[in-house]
Amino acid sequence: QVQLVESGGGLVQPGGSLRLSCAASGFFFSIYAMGWHRQAPGKEREWVAGISSIGDSTNYADSVKGRFTISRDNANNTVYLQMNSLKPDDTAVYYCKVNFGVPLRPYWGQGTQVTVSS
Repeated sequence: QVQLVESGGGLVQPGGSLRLSCAASGFFFSIYAMGWHRQAPGKEREWVAGISSIGDSTNYADSVKGRFTISRDNANNTVYLQMNSLKPDDTAVYYCKVNFGVPLRPYWGQGTQVTVSS
């Protein structure tokens, strides 16, 4: 079955950096686009970044553009989110996502908490 396991979250001061990882299994990882989303307390889940199946195309939400970088390692079935210049507004639970199956449906990991605070 499809499984996504996020890691790398934690508490960081404003201006700091974190690198999130999402280990995938249960599907042919290298042929699927992947995405990162986040959900802050009291807010709806929002899309953060996406990457194509072979990593040649990436897209970012305006709120993180220039600070976050999404990448993937298809040999190890892992997608990453490098987060720099973190702000308190980046505080959220971060999830990775893949759309998979027939009919196509979203699969989510359990999430990893990122807290940006001094």
